[in-house]
Amino acid sequence: MISLKRPPIHLSPAVVLLVGVVTALSLCAGVISAQTRRAVKHGTICGNPAIKCRTSATFPENDLPFQIPSNANIYDTDLFYAIILKSVNVAADNCERFVPESERLAAQAQFPDHKVFSSRCADPGGLFYTNTSSKTRFMAVYAGKSLADANKMLAAVKASGKYPGANIRRMRAGFNGT
Repeated sequence: MISLKRPPIHLSPAVVLLVGVVTALSLCAGVISAQTRRAVKHGTICGNPAIKCRTSATFPENDLPFQIPSNANIYDTDLFYAIILKSVNVAADNCERFVPESERLAAQAQFPDHKVFSSRCADPGGLFYTNTSSKTRFMAVYAGKSLADANKMLAAVKASGKYPGANIRRMRAGFNGT
């Protein structure tokens, strides 16, 4: 019977330390990956102006209200669809030009069960809307969470004949209270 003996391996203290660090990192990575990621919560849109919005914030009439917790500084909504009814090109820093409130109110009367909202300058403490240009102010009507709902709303808007350039936009509303 033949016995095979391996000569002992001599590792320097630096290599031993490196092996220990790699082992520790591997164990930590396993623990971290085993943990579940915390779900991000978004505010629910209050899309029907006839129903009171239960939120801690007070919104100007031209904004799209949504539920914001009382301790939130920066918060945004779930993705939703809106129908852009009208847009106005402006310089990015021009806060004086926007779709007039009288036009928003007329559109709101036309679509009483869907909130008509309009953008203004994104000031601290005010709302901002994603997927829009900083060089454009717009007026839109809330069209729901699904593309099917948005297509139905777009058909109703086009049938009115008042907004020939109306188009669907997927976006979020956000609040920056810092």
